Amino acid sequence: MADDFKPNAEIYLVERYKYILQEIAALNARTPKYLLLFQSLTTAIFGGGVAVFLGWKNLNISFEIAQIGIEGLLWLFTILAFFVIVSIVVGMVAWMDYRQEEVELLEMVVKIDFRKAPKWRNFWRWSETYLILIIIFVTYFAWAFVNEKILPLIA
Repeated sequence: MADDFKPNAEIYLVERYKYILQEIAALNARTPKYLLLFQSLTTAIFGGGVAVFLGWKNLNISFEIAQIGIEGLLWLFTILAFFVIVSIVVGMVAWMDYRQEEVELLEMVVKIDFRKAPKWRNFWRWSETYLILIIIFVTYFAWAFVNEKILPLIA
């Protein structure tokens, strides 16, 4: 198949393949970083919420201001969760694009069906799917817990 290529095309194809693999590896490395960001900022946000909850009387803060502060931290947490989920989904879409490009390049250079193209229906195998579900669950639980247990104690 190399006879069909122009001079130096093989070098280009090898470099393009290296680039695709590098981008796939970089995308694979981003999800743990997003999880670390979520974990760290969630701890800080909830720590701030606990500080407001425990200290609002001692700091001479009205209960309305304490409730607004806790609700504001809850909204900040929700925005963080949304940002992390969107970042993970965008990474998944980019990963699919690079994998598709890898398959097309391998089919052109090596042979047809050398490597199968990824399918969205296999989403249940990806750790990103479960991270997204956990983030959604934690966000829902945080809202329910704060509204059912914490805010009534401040009022």
